[in-house]
Amino acid sequence: MSESLSGATTTGTVSGEDEVVDLCRDLIRIDTSNYGDHSGPGERAAAEYVAEKLAEVGLEPKIFESHKGRASTVARIEGEDPSRPALLIHGHTDVVPANAEDWTHHPFSGEIADGCVWGRGAVDMKDMDAMTLAVVRDRLRSGRKPPRDIVLAFLADEEAGGVYGAKHLVKNHPDLFEGVTEAIGEVGGFSFTVNEDLRLYLIETAQKGMHWMRLTVDGTAGHGSMTNNDNAITELTEAVGRLGRHKFPVRVTQTVRSFLDELSDALGTPLDPENMEETLAKLGGIAKIIGATLQNTAAPTMLSAGYKVNVIPGQATAHVDGRFLPGFEDEFLADLDRILGPRVKREDVHADKALETSFDGALVEAMQSALKAEDPIARAVPYCLSGGTDAKSFDDLGIRCFGFAPLRLPPELDFAGMFHGVDERVPVDGLKFGVRVLDRFLDAC
Repeated sequence: MSESLSGATTTGTVSGEDEVVDLCRDLIRIDTSNYGDHSGPGERAAAEYVAEKLAEVGLEPKIFESHKGRASTVARIEGEDPSRPALLIHGHTDVVPANAEDWTHHPFSGEIADGCVWGRGAVDMKDMDAMTLAVVRDRLRSGRKPPRDIVLAFLADEEAGGVYGAKHLVKNHPDLFEGVTEAIGEVGGFSFTVNEDLRLYLIETAQKGMHWMRLTVDGTAGHGSMTNNDNAITELTEAVGRLGRHKFPVRVTQTVRSFLDELSDALGTPLDPENMEETLAKLGGIAKIIGATLQNTAAPTMLSAGYKVNVIPGQATAHVDGRFLPGFEDEFLADLDRILGPRVKREDVHADKALETSFDGALVEAMQSALKAEDPIARAVPYCLSGGTDAKSFDDLGIRCFGFAPLRLPPELDFAGMFHGVDERVPVDGLKFGVRVLDRFLDAC
């Protein structure tokens, strides 16, 4: 018997559905804010919590600390047939920072209100962490082995590129993933209600690559009262303005084409990727996720220059979040240099590749059957994620990665808008649905 942070008592008779909400609340209450510079509390407390929950049901989890406080937890479950290739289930425990004053309920309270668990990480991605823990604990308590080995990885630092989490483990401890050929992780398996007879569940089979960039312009420093035709701020802001307003050309990848074809069939109306406004208008709440997968993007996010109002600085800098579609990195970089011009020095702060896999195979069939069993009007479709996940690191080991963290969501919930947003929350019923789907999925995988 053990006491959770939320005060709930768990016993050997508790099911995964019974405890998933408390697990999610417990994880949310552990502040794992990642500021990208080690100034946050780190993920150690979350890693220890996860390790304790896994050890309680007989596993031997290991904690790997890549930097003080930056810890990940990994464990392996033996399957019925260890000779089969293994499956990786990965999630991250870090979250982006949150300003409590902006929230209806404190972001680290794990409050339950309006049928939802509220808090930073509720959808990104302590919900999936909790569902995974709940399913694994239930299966091990009842002696139900999965068909093949399962590797569980609860990771640090995903929100800052995974350097101290997934990338560290892949580089320094690749043996942890011995025999793994496939993986599931975040930002996939969530529902989009088309009508009362059809719910689409978006399975992530592709994700854009990234170039987080620093732009620098050097100019001539001088007195603010004098004429200066070599002002670094002027040159940089003009370049950033051009980039921020630039419309990159539409490029339809294999995954996006498949998604649009599936959605066209579901809606009974053609979707033209060349007519973005009309197409996105038909996508409702998922337009935020899908819209950016039709083209490369470059969003200016930070500006810095000067130290006194009457001093023209000799240098100005900006940061840009650049994302490119699978197969279009070279085109993206060439477009950047053309738009920015010769005066702007461009350097990567963090870069990572794009990914794309096909929507087929036994693992996809297991996802489809598990969803259909719990939601008769479910239809699984592939989609491309506009951001990136730890899948990029595991791809380096030759692991085929999918986004599959199943949630059935109410149509009115702005799910896409809650990623890194204010008032992040996940429906209680959605968590329980996810537990049931994941349990079925593990039986079939």
